[in-house]
Amino acid sequence: VMSRGRIVQHGRIPVAVKEGTVNKGELSISLQEVTNLAPFAQVVVYTLMPSGEAVADSQDFPIQLCLNNKVVLKFSSIQNLPAEKTTLSLQAHPGSMCSVRAIDQSVLLLKRQQELSINYVYKQLPLQKMSGYTYEVEDGEPYPCLVVLSAPRRASRSIYYEPEQNNDVYSIFKGIGIKIVTNSDVKKPIDCNRRYGEIQEDALDSPVPMAFNMMPDEPGVGRRDKVEHKKETVRTFFPETWIWDLVTVGESGSVNVEKTVPDTITKWAAGAFCVSSVGLGVAPNIGLTAFQPFFVSLTLPYSVIRGEVFTLKATVFNYLSKCIMVNVTLAESDQYTLRNCDGCQYTVCLCGDESRTFSWIVTPTALGEVKLKVSAEALKTDTLCGNEVATVPDMGAIDTVVRTLLVEAEGTPQMVSHNALLCPAEGPVEKKISLLLPEMFVAGSARASVSVLGDLMGRAMKNLDKLLAMPYGCGEQNMVLFAPNIFILNYLQSTGQLTQEIRDRATRFLESGYQRELTYKHDDGSYSAFGKSDESGNTWLTSFVMKSFGGARPYIFVDPKHIIEARRWLATHQQPDGCIRSVGKLFHNGMKGGVSDDVSLTAYITAAMLELNASTTDPIMQRCLSCLKGAVAGQMDNLYTTALLAYTFSLAGDQDMRSKLITYLHQKSSTEAGSRHWVRAGASEKGLDSLEVEMTSYVLLALLSGPSMPDFGLDYSSSIVRWLAQKQNPYGGFSSTQDTVVALQALSMYGAATYSQEGSTAVKVTSLGGLSKEFTVNQSNRLLLQEEKLDEIPGEYTVQAQGQSCVLAQISMHYNIPPPPDFSAFNISSIVVDKCNASRPQLILFVLVRYQGRREETNMVIINIKLLSGYILDKKSLEPLKSDRSVKRVDVEEGYINIYLDGLKKDDTMLLIVTLEEDIPVRNLKPAVVKVYDYYQTSDEAVTDYTSPCAEGDGINQL
Repeated sequence: VMSRGRIVQHGRIPVAVKEGTVNKGELSISLQEVTNLAPFAQVVVYTLMPSGEAVADSQDFPIQLCLNNKVVLKFSSIQNLPAEKTTLSLQAHPGSMCSVRAIDQSVLLLKRQQELSINYVYKQLPLQKMSGYTYEVEDGEPYPCLVVLSAPRRASRSIYYEPEQNNDVYSIFKGIGIKIVTNSDVKKPIDCNRRYGEIQEDALDSPVPMAFNMMPDEPGVGRRDKVEHKKETVRTFFPETWIWDLVTVGESGSVNVEKTVPDTITKWAAGAFCVSSVGLGVAPNIGLTAFQPFFVSLTLPYSVIRGEVFTLKATVFNYLSKCIMVNVTLAESDQYTLRNCDGCQYTVCLCGDESRTFSWIVTPTALGEVKLKVSAEALKTDTLCGNEVATVPDMGAIDTVVRTLLVEAEGTPQMVSHNALLCPAEGPVEKKISLLLPEMFVAGSARASVSVLGDLMGRAMKNLDKLLAMPYGCGEQNMVLFAPNIFILNYLQSTGQLTQEIRDRATRFLESGYQRELTYKHDDGSYSAFGKSDESGNTWLTSFVMKSFGGARPYIFVDPKHIIEARRWLATHQQPDGCIRSVGKLFHNGMKGGVSDDVSLTAYITAAMLELNASTTDPIMQRCLSCLKGAVAGQMDNLYTTALLAYTFSLAGDQDMRSKLITYLHQKSSTEAGSRHWVRAGASEKGLDSLEVEMTSYVLLALLSGPSMPDFGLDYSSSIVRWLAQKQNPYGGFSSTQDTVVALQALSMYGAATYSQEGSTAVKVTSLGGLSKEFTVNQSNRLLLQEEKLDEIPGEYTVQAQGQSCVLAQISMHYNIPPPPDFSAFNISSIVVDKCNASRPQLILFVLVRYQGRREETNMVIINIKLLSGYILDKKSLEPLKSDRSVKRVDVEEGYINIYLDGLKKDDTMLLIVTLEEDIPVRNLKPAVVKVYDYYQTSDEAVTDYTSPCAEGDGINQL
């Protein structure tokens, strides 16, 4: 008996030959541990006759697929009204950890291959059953000849055939992959007088019909299962995922989870898999249908621009067997106006299995999120519907749907933040802040707020999932969702502020970021920005991932092999002088500023290994430090590399080199109003330079990673923190990935070094216009973000603090500007070719981008295309784009397309083409913005816009 390529059972069984028969008997075989034989048990029986002839037969027996951990999932009912309570019951082996999910059935129809099931688990087996021989053990011994009286005449014409050899003992054993060594007769003789491989036609007038005897196909091999093509109904108002939880099963072997059914009409497909000491278990999928007798579905665009007009459509479905009288209304609101609306409600008869669509022409008047509330009510009335009296259902007589429409201002969003670190321990302090708008901005788009925190890390802590107002589509950007969690957890734990709620939230981000980052791993243990689609791993990113995975180990499970393999791969690129050679595309051009590209990279990798507690006596580390010491003299003019070297030698405990580098950096620092930072030569004067944030943070890390130095104590560090705090964006991050990660690491170390549980502080915000806002910060709310709206824009504000503890105050302002006429770094333009007369209007958008800045090559470039209101992307148009080698990734989000480029060389031009099609008609259509920018030097950017020629001359009555 064979299973999964192994002999699992064998033996001899005597067979009693029945009386009155010739060599005929019966036998029974009991299979042992049947569940372990899945998916097939291959059974072969054979005997040797006294004559020396061998007799055999074989059969494949499918075994029911079963796992040791039996998992059962069940809802308390299979159908519920939306918003009703339901109970999800889970049974598994005691002590199991289970992952439970419930997803909209329509999503699974699109991605069925990604669904986990017992069948899927067994398909991962390297071998399910044996068949045939490999060429190494195939023998060439010819078949014996069949004795015949005379040989047939050979025809003048012949074609090839395969002799039938599949019903002898040799073929039976070969069919299940067992090699036999015997002197018995196991091969069936063949007619040797016929020329092998030929079959005669014997001069027939027409071709001979032929049937070829073939081995039956293995199940699932060499053929495709029939795929059902189901028409997809696209709906946009329900969540795709309802349940996505980890559930622990106690010693009883069962657990009940209370859930509320979402406010959607759909079928939810639920499943679970569990792991325990007995192994893996997968529950069969179950379903819950959220349903009510009649319901309303809304059709509207995801977002519109202020001034645009669209048609809101509400379709009411009646699945009762009887007619109902339905009253459909759109609630009034000061956030929008309605046109051609007589009472804004409809009352109609709707009989069984019927649906009707109602519409309103809507013009949003407010910016931001606008709520649209539509209700459908079955009325109690004596009026006849058709030939019967209208009925009212016992349950679900009123269905109300609330949808959110995003209304945006015209132009390009801008964000400005003014931060102040106020420490009033020695007396009241204040900071004056001016909110100024540019000469050209979109009227009505400006909004502002003031917020106060009692902790440097509080703002980042609140916005762990959106530290940057940027996309996260590559392996390095994913780490900005990962690494800051480590610094925050370390800081809170060292200061005694870590709560279970914060820990759970941060570890969820760590776990998801860890799994996501592994998708960017290469087989050799390295990592790159776009994973295996890149030719090789990247030394810098590999070291970044390595140190981050190591830092996360106290909080989540990280397989040590990922860290070991990364370190081993980095070591293979160490050169004879000890420096580590740069491999792969280096998106971060700050690493390229030195005399040698390898010096700053080696400093970064050495620091990463030292953060993981590597010993300075390790041969690899000794060679790295030797490389860096030899390069110091030639790197002093490059402040970025000097700051990074200062941090590396601080970690290495080399106080002489540390003192030398920090003293030099002090001489090169820039000070202003009690703050200190370092200026990069050639930095753009427009916006925040991310490399300046990064190198200033490295200096702070160098100061805090070793013993205190004379004249460079915490007072000196506080001046650096004051500058860094001023540069934080409203979300707690900075301008790009690396400056955010390094700055938060430095700020968390400073926060831990200066943390105090004493005192409280009162903060007062006033304006020349008479506004007054007051906040109190103490130990109980220091992590709480307190925020108030500011109405005076532009305006002059004063922030005053009085008390014993430091506070971080921020006034942030958001507004839109029209596309500027000129940019120095990039040039971008767009052309639209229309297909307005098609049944569904289409636009072909051509975007032309050219780099014309001062550098020879950019860092990674992102092109962000906002979709016109009411338009969607034709995803087929992305195929040529994705095949372009310079396009590394294309992400489609709600209302946007993000295109990632490796980079652009000076004066290089790139043409991008996408196709858009109208999904929902919108009139008074406003232009949509296309933006290009350098991800690591965000001040290098350019903006243009485009619109639809199909919208020209459109009137409201065309909606």
